[in-house]
Amino acid sequence: MKIGLVTDSTSDLSPAQAQALGVQVVPLYVNFKGKVYKDWVEIKPADIFEGVRAGAELPSSSQPSPQDFKEAYEKALQSADHVLSIHISSKLSGTVQSAQLAASEFPGRITIFDSLAASQGIGMMVERAKELLDQGADLRSTMTELERIRTDHKVLFSLATLEYLKKNGRIGGAQALLGSLLGIKPILTIKEGRVEPVGRARGEKKALAEMVEGFKAWTQGRKRIRIYYLYNGDISAVEAFRAAVRSSGLPVEEHSSSEVGAVISTHTGPGVYGFYAYSL
Repeated sequence: MKIGLVTDSTSDLSPAQAQALGVQVVPLYVNFKGKVYKDWVEIKPADIFEGVRAGAELPSSSQPSPQDFKEAYEKALQSADHVLSIHISSKLSGTVQSAQLAASEFPGRITIFDSLAASQGIGMMVERAKELLDQGADLRSTMTELERIRTDHKVLFSLATLEYLKKNGRIGGAQALLGSLLGIKPILTIKEGRVEPVGRARGEKKALAEMVEGFKAWTQGRKRIRIYYLYNGDISAVEAFRAAVRSSGLPVEEHSSSEVGAVISTHTGPGVYGFYAYSL
């Protein structure tokens, strides 16, 4: 059985990556300055940050429609017997629900996977699924591996501000970090599909050091680790983190380094950097 792959734009796969993986990417939408834009297709993170600095209200986002997914599934099924559709956490977006509604029109031919992740967390699962399918794995064993990764991976990221998360209602347990003293850098994770705080550090250097230590602690006893870096705006912080990982001597395979898209940036604001990692 040939299995096609579909994901959404919050996977932050570049057009070149999507083409190489043979995956269809369904865009989410950004509502900004009175207009609606397709994530990555019609709007980039820089457009949002420049607009907000110029006085525009913070943007919001919305999921694809069931019709958007229906069209993607129809196209995928032209060359595949079945579709595996991998998406942003259902705790952060209604995207999975839209996909499920569309899938009901193709009984037995679409499998929806809720990644309980965002950005590179979705992208790494899409990449792993493609790798397994190319090796001849069936749908069941591919799903078993995705479920393992969903349960056992590491994600940490730091933000320049919590205001975007607060305004868009995605802050979860990180609400406790609001009102922190100036200069405090929040360190966050995604736990069971929701944004949650891990800690806070005074200043960028200490935040980076805490993230490196958090990563090192997680790697203990793991023999082979794949890491995916994410950032928006200034790339210097994530490059400093990558340099620290490289110098650690850990058994790490670096995969992609990707800028998070406009939809994710709508909720994080500028100055985000971090990583997703899983072990084999």
